[in-house]
Amino acid sequence: MRHSDASAPPSGAARPILVSSTSLRNALLGVFVFSGSLVKIEPSGYELLFPIVALVFIAAGALSFHRALAPLVFSLAMLNAGGLASVLPWIFETKSVIFALISVYMAATCIFFAALALDDTLGRIATIKSAYAWTAAFASFLGVLGYFDVAGTKEMFTRNDRAMGLFKDPNVFGPFLVLPLVWLADDLISGAWRGPAKRLTLRAIWRTPVPLLLIIIGMFLSKSRCAWGVVVAAMAMPLALRFFLEADGRLRARIVTMTLIGLFALGAMLVVALTIPAISDLFAQRASLNQEYDGGALGRFGGQLRSIPLLLEEPNGFGPLRFSQVVGNEDPHNVYINAFAAYGWLGGVSYLALIVYTLFVGWRLALRKGPYRSAAIPVWSCTFFHILQGLQIDSDHWRHFFLLVGLTWGLAAASMREETQAAR
Repeated sequence: MRHSDASAPPSGAARPILVSSTSLRNALLGVFVFSGSLVKIEPSGYELLFPIVALVFIAAGALSFHRALAPLVFSLAMLNAGGLASVLPWIFETKSVIFALISVYMAATCIFFAALALDDTLGRIATIKSAYAWTAAFASFLGVLGYFDVAGTKEMFTRNDRAMGLFKDPNVFGPFLVLPLVWLADDLISGAWRGPAKRLTLRAIWRTPVPLLLIIIGMFLSKSRCAWGVVVAAMAMPLALRFFLEADGRLRARIVTMTLIGLFALGAMLVVALTIPAISDLFAQRASLNQEYDGGALGRFGGQLRSIPLLLEEPNGFGPLRFSQVVGNEDPHNVYINAFAAYGWLGGVSYLALIVYTLFVGWRLALRKGPYRSAAIPVWSCTFFHILQGLQIDSDHWRHFFLLVGLTWGLAAASMREETQAAR
């Protein structure tokens, strides 16, 4: 005769809810990523949460390291060594010191995301993806409220009639939306958003089309030319890579069909939006490639050209935030020139080395068949065009750029480790 277990809860009693340490860590990671759009006030929640999240993962032994990450760590270390050397003559200027410290912090987040992607790779990517999509949707919602001055929010969430949410600049807000937009659009086109069962549910609609629509509106109202160009290119690249490298006949037909539907829907939205005079006037202005502050000897391009011979005479650079004072122009608006200006020759060469390494790692990851190629394709597409975008904007302090670079390296290292283990 079997005896009932005395420790078992009686029939009908509530069962305890068990939460694993992995779930708690992923939840904390999600909160950290979500805080990435709440940067109106500094230090922001993103800065304050990062050391907590990093310490939690390190203390739990949930972060790994692989020798494939060594070039990333070395390049970032040399970049910041150059930055710290460059700031020494201006050590008593608070803004210059803060600039150098932020650079060190950005490098630390990049290495963290790279190490994070080594274990439970797809699960952690999914956590980052979900949190990033919702924070981008939230930021876009705030940008829409501000753009139409709902409840007097225009001054808080816009600048120069351009949506920016809780960012300080529409030209950072727009590029921030690129990765979640590409992620969600890629899921929608491939059909992955409906889950393994391929069923259309309210949860699936809430998780993909709803945030995607908000992010598209936010992207449009940011009126950031660079973000528009990057998002179009970054959306086209995953479609091409999947079409030629991964898709069977059925998926290729779906890619073509969904792309045509998406283009038609975007065109219809654009036509409707341009019927609003305020939007159409500013859109025409922003869509022009010839802006008066770009050209001429005193424009941004003229300033960049004047800075090159000056930088060749300054091994230690101009110092952080001193480009405009030396060249007599605004900021360089070119991250590669800024690398030499703010981090010296050592930092500039190290940044170029980081980019060259990343280009090699990213393209190898996307073109070579591997366990994480499918997850890596949208990430690398956004990373690649952000690298190109650096030719006309200073992106060395963009939080999401270092997240992209870190994930690219982490996925590449995880793929290399899997391949090595399979070979053994």
